[in-house]
Amino acid sequence: MAGPQGLPPYRRIATEIRARIDRGELRPGDRVPSVREIVEAEGVSIATATRVAAVLRADGYAESIPGVGTIVTTPRRLTTGPDRLALVRATGSGFRGGERVEILGAELIEGDEHVTDALGLADGAEVVRRRRLYRDDDGVVALSTSWLSGRLADMAPELLVAEPLPTMTFGLVEERSGRRAVRRRDVVTVRPVSEEVARIMGVEAGAPALTMTNLYWDQHGVPTEYAMDVLGAGRELSAEYALD
Repeated sequence: MAGPQGLPPYRRIATEIRARIDRGELRPGDRVPSVREIVEAEGVSIATATRVAAVLRADGYAESIPGVGTIVTTPRRLTTGPDRLALVRATGSGFRGGERVEILGAELIEGDEHVTDALGLADGAEVVRRRRLYRDDDGVVALSTSWLSGRLADMAPELLVAEPLPTMTFGLVEERSGRRAVRRRDVVTVRPVSEEVARIMGVEAGAPALTMTNLYWDQHGVPTEYAMDVLGAGRELSAEYALD
């Protein structure tokens, strides 16, 4: 029988354990709750509890080691802007367990044509550009750059400070302006890495890299942020969608 969220019990339990991993409560190398522990805590059958570990392994969140049991092993996946927005709204933080960020720059510049076009601004309008480098224990996760209308810096001067934002750009913009990101468009491409990006990420210039660009709109249909993530080597891009 399906659980309260419409999921079968084994899938619901696996989803709850994944959430604990994403929040950093369970770290790589930690033991996943055993079949017996799941049976006792959730009141499900042994067969149901056994399927939980299978789902976590299939999703890349766990592996079974003989003589040890099933342990956490988070996949080397990209956490894109949309992922971080979901994390902020769910947990108050845009970081997965073990992640850290280095703010490389926060400045007011004249926007390039593709940026001003995306944001619906006049040619040459000033925009806020924030660039960060996300890392975890496996190395570079992504180089992420965001552009926002320069007018937002008047309401949120923190956008021009090269320090992490507790609720990221999404939360700060919503708090100061009331503009909530409600829609986005994603474009995924493979592009050669520029010399500047190669230097920052420690890769060879011209090497192909998976790149995602995102454009966000607020509740009024006005663009709020244009962003680009360049994935680190060995990262995978994945997404889950409800189909009903």
